[in-house]
Amino acid sequence: MEKHIVSIGGGGFGRNSLSNLIEKYILNLSAKTNPKICFLPTATGDNDSYIVRFYSVFNRLNCKPSHIEFFKRTTNIKKSIMDQDVVFVGGGNTKSMLAIWNDWGMSDLLKDAYNEGVIMSGVSAGAICWFTNGITDSWDNELRILNCLDFISGTCCPHYDEEPSRIPFVKKILLEQKVNNCISIEGGSAMHFINGKPFKNVSFKNNKNTYNVFLDDNKIVEKPFEKIQL
Repeated sequence: MEKHIVSIGGGGFGRNSLSNLIEKYILNLSAKTNPKICFLPTATGDNDSYIVRFYSVFNRLNCKPSHIEFFKRTTNIKKSIMDQDVVFVGGGNTKSMLAIWNDWGMSDLLKDAYNEGVIMSGVSAGAICWFTNGITDSWDNELRILNCLDFISGTCCPHYDEEPSRIPFVKKILLEQKVNNCISIEGGSAMHFINGKPFKNVSFKNNKNTYNVFLDDNKIVEKPFEKIQL
């Protein structure tokens, strides 16, 4: 049984995209003709407008959308998650999201669902949460390295070309040997992992990339992954 994770660097329905190419790509990974997809908007504090945008997109696609909230009356999360074909995690404050998930036991449930073949996906906070570490702006006035769920070994940085502080920070932590390498995902692209290993970069805007960024002879190297252009 293959296990899939799709980490989106930025964009998609949260940015009012009209193409929905990456959303369709994620749904198509399921063998189901009408897959169940559950949205977790925890990182925005279950922002109402974000939830509305989710349904406005996925109600038009061949799927059965639902969502789980933690800031209102919360459903039976184990029953809900284990019944899904796809989970999509929204962007926002990763540190707060993980704290809430850990308190509710959601982190362990997601790992169980992933091991049962439920497709995991998400953007920004929902991209980095699956890694050992993620680069986040969740607190303070600078980027930080945050311990995440460790479904995928390594470090991930989203918004690599979208926010000016991202590239210098990745270079800094590599030169300081805080990390060995960083999976750096541009906006408009997503990195698709199969069984915890990089498969291909999925570009849903024109010529967007994911890079493995590392040091070679004390020089920064950005090596692009093989790409699927949607």
